[in-house]
Amino acid sequence: MTAAAAGAGNRTESDGGTSTPSVDTGSALVVLKGDPLATSEKTKPASGKKIDFNSSAVKNYRAQLNALRNDFKQWLRANAPSAQVTGEFDIALNAVGVKLNGATLGTIAAAPMVSSAQLQAVYRPLAHEDPDLRLVHALEAWAAGGGTPTAKGDGVKVAIVDSGIDASHPCFDDAGYPNQQKQGPAALTNNKVIVAKVFNNKAANKNWTPEDLNSHGTHVAGTVGCNEHTDAVVDGVVVSYDPSGVAPRALLGNYNVFPGDDGDARSEDIVDALEEAYEDGFHVANMSLGGDSNGVDDLLAMATDNLDRANMVVAVAAGNSGPGFSTIESPGKAARALTAGAATVGHFIAAPVLSGALNVPAVAGDFETVTADLTAPLGVVTGTGTPSGLSTACNGATKPAAGSLTGEIALISRGTCTFSEKIRNAQDAGAVAVLVVNSVGGDATAMGLGGIPNEPTVPAYMVSLSDGNLLKANDGVSTTISATKAYFQTPNSNLMAGFSSWGPTDVDFRVKPDVVAPGVNVLSSQPRWTCNEGTGTTPCWAFFQGTSMATPHLAGIAAVVRGQHASWTAAQIRSAIVNTADQGVLKASSGSGATVTDVNQIGSGRANAESATLAKVALDPVSVSFGAVPGGSGQSLSSSITLSNLLGSGPYTASVTDQTGGGVAFAATVSGNTITVTMTAAKGSAAGSRQGILRVRSGATEVAHAAVYVLIK
Repeated sequence: MTAAAAGAGNRTESDGGTSTPSVDTGSALVVLKGDPLATSEKTKPASGKKIDFNSSAVKNYRAQLNALRNDFKQWLRANAPSAQVTGEFDIALNAVGVKLNGATLGTIAAAPMVSSAQLQAVYRPLAHEDPDLRLVHALEAWAAGGGTPTAKGDGVKVAIVDSGIDASHPCFDDAGYPNQQKQGPAALTNNKVIVAKVFNNKAANKNWTPEDLNSHGTHVAGTVGCNEHTDAVVDGVVVSYDPSGVAPRALLGNYNVFPGDDGDARSEDIVDALEEAYEDGFHVANMSLGGDSNGVDDLLAMATDNLDRANMVVAVAAGNSGPGFSTIESPGKAARALTAGAATVGHFIAAPVLSGALNVPAVAGDFETVTADLTAPLGVVTGTGTPSGLSTACNGATKPAAGSLTGEIALISRGTCTFSEKIRNAQDAGAVAVLVVNSVGGDATAMGLGGIPNEPTVPAYMVSLSDGNLLKANDGVSTTISATKAYFQTPNSNLMAGFSSWGPTDVDFRVKPDVVAPGVNVLSSQPRWTCNEGTGTTPCWAFFQGTSMATPHLAGIAAVVRGQHASWTAAQIRSAIVNTADQGVLKASSGSGATVTDVNQIGSGRANAESATLAKVALDPVSVSFGAVPGGSGQSLSSSITLSNLLGSGPYTASVTDQTGGGVAFAATVSGNTITVTMTAAKGSAAGSRQGILRVRSGATEVAHAAVYVLIK
């Protein structure tokens, strides 16, 4: 990270993600005379090599530098006795860190062995440390476009078809944006959120406005286009980086199809919102919504396909009905939708739980939390059929007996019933707090209310499956839930979300989702009314999970690609995102470490914004499906893909690799701008799925890949 000089206490942030740091007036970095190992003629490595720390030349020179540092320390003791050396360096710098303790910088700089001395800069992580953006390579995509506002989606219009957007949130501050023509109530729009409209047949009678009274839409909008480097605080905890949207310079439209307290939207209202967004000149639409599929006559899916044909990218959630094949929802099933599956992001806010020698993080959600440290014996409720061996504590046979948890912190498992039901049952059994152990691998997530008439009132948190397995051995051990929360980052990213819906689609058995993006523990903006006990006096943030949270990552990438390549069609932008995704990085939700390769779980892989902006070709369609083929027929079928040049020039070749199962063979050829993929099923092939990966190459370089699928029945 580069930095420019600044006065003490000042900090500015540039569009390039660098910072002008504040300085620590109590410490200095002191450079001593003489080159460090990396640049000294005696020790610098040959081109492409590293320093050989075992060579006599390096050892001798390091000894000289060490002696020089000792001379400086001796000088300090005589001339600035209060100063203290806090760090020593000899590879990249020949320097020491000094805590001044009242000594002046001028005094230190006067030492005869000092080359220069300066107050130490204080750096704060910015968007470079944003876990979401790092996973989808958004920063690299911005850099690929020159780091300009245009490279970050400047002026690209993204319609948020959802529950509204709180335009007063700092994520959507319009300072520095040019004046825009705005539509909707003045209090709900600005030069960043340029439209605020409501679409609901009851809106007029109920006086519903486009205001976000749900919070879902504001969260989605922040992921798409939150202004770069916006400070975030969650539950009083300062997040250690400043979040940004994937396309931080995009313009947003609030097309509210879930106004007021209406949690459902009709197809008509959604189509109305989409069409109006299209007429309003929006380039991308985000639909983090879903419902039951309606076969081949699914009108919302048809509308989605047609808007893509009319040159508007439509990003849609795959649905939260997984795991399991054919759980894909509508309109995510649409052939020309940019459909998002969900994977994990390894970060969260948590309360430390201390139990014996254990110290594990526990994630809060919509349930009560402790206001002061709570200490009680741990009450482990065992059961069968769960990964942790703990009871789900649901109504029926697993419900804890009355009084069995009196005065204890209950430890139970996620699964089978709602969080509300299991936590209430533990409370009714006497528990003073509840720890719910996740039933899948990776990190714990925030738990939502289940809508039962008598919601629980005791504090409740989730812990990870691995931590739950450790806690299980501490039955009866005094355990403390801390009231002081902290921000945690973990290595548990890129696990497929257990809830993420799978393909193939119904009826025609197409591959879905198209691609995967972060969708578990996604941090984004919230309406002001959701925090600070409802006073709305501070910016609000929250961690959400769902394919709803994955979808705006794709919409944001589409805006970045559109900003850098305004001449590319919606279909080409969609292909650029799908057919350049990262492969081999998504892992099983169980936490086993197994790589997931099934195309009906992950599509083409994890989205990569940089690869999308640099796409050489576009494919239409973005995947190939041969539908359902009778196993006894011995059929041979062909399907055509249209190839168009983006940043490439060809010629191209194609093949199908990674083929699974027996009795079916896939092959591919290229002729002009057409790729022909052939599926040949041997007569009597066993029933089941077969898949492969179509790989398009220019010479030896792969320029695109696509899923190939057939179901043998």
